[in-house]
Amino acid sequence: MRVVSSGCKAGCMKLLLIYTGGTIGMVQSEEGDLHPFDFDQLLKLVPEVARLDAQIETWQPWEPMDSSDMQPEHWALLAKGMDARRKDYDGFVVLHGTDTMAYTASALSFMLLNFGKPIVFTGSQLPVGVLRSDARENLITALELAMARDAAGAPTLQEVAIYFEYQLLRANRAYKRSSQNFNAFESPNYPPLAEAGVSLHIKQDTLWRPTGTYQVHPVWKASVGVLILVPGLSQKMAEAICLNTGCDVVVLHTFGSGNAPNWEWLPELIDAGQQRGISFLNASQCRLGGVRQPAYAASRMLRHAGVLSAGDMTLEAVVTKSMWLLGQGKVGKAFETAFAQNLAGERSL
Repeated sequence: MRVVSSGCKAGCMKLLLIYTGGTIGMVQSEEGDLHPFDFDQLLKLVPEVARLDAQIETWQPWEPMDSSDMQPEHWALLAKGMDARRKDYDGFVVLHGTDTMAYTASALSFMLLNFGKPIVFTGSQLPVGVLRSDARENLITALELAMARDAAGAPTLQEVAIYFEYQLLRANRAYKRSSQNFNAFESPNYPPLAEAGVSLHIKQDTLWRPTGTYQVHPVWKASVGVLILVPGLSQKMAEAICLNTGCDVVVLHTFGSGNAPNWEWLPELIDAGQQRGISFLNASQCRLGGVRQPAYAASRMLRHAGVLSAGDMTLEAVVTKSMWLLGQGKVGKAFETAFAQNLAGERSL
């Protein structure tokens, strides 16, 4: 741990800044490739951090990595580390690569259920050393949001969120929408928690509040398969994914409001999987909207077959929530009952 702030007044807040890797902390080589550099060097390029009225300490849980390499075991390490430090800090900011940020942040919203303190993920589309980088604003505002308090002195934010390009989004409602634009993340089925302009406007009516006592379950089981329904998908290919890979849960990535083709073999495949104890979920390929069974006859078959609707959840939330529940030993009906619940604000339908 290292203290990086300098203007902290007596009794000021303590924040933990966690660096996992990502574009925000990279530098361009002579060959044009991006590679990570030292955390200290990153902070030197954003000297404004030291002007915040907070004691900011840093934690680097591993050597900086490209977020495409982030795996469930890394989610668990982060969750364990933050749980161990929960009482020592008033808020947490996680610097993370954008590619899998929504997966990691969604996973932590479940692993650290009812954490009760702000956990803000951020990163950037351009490295911090680039002249036009979005890194500075994202980092500074993420820290300010983690510092926000209500009139009673309680944390304004008590959930896991993603801050990017002037918007704070609930983590388990967000996904990466662009690899080219600064507004890289979107939450189509839930409004922003806050917007940054001349001032920070936090939308109180959108905020999630803990619904029970804090529970830490940094567990996972990656036996979740995703079957993307596309025209021409063969029975043989579908069976290979659903029945021959050791899945406990299969996510059917369906069309529109949860529709599937009228393939004669699909109900038979679902039944065969259920006989093996596999749970099937219906998640729409449409980012806006969600599954509404049975809005059409094409989705009625899935409901009758016992496929559970994922409602308006993101695929990232569906996958991470499923892995987390399986990691607790929930399978079959126990899994399906728990999955249908809105545990951390991840669903409205």
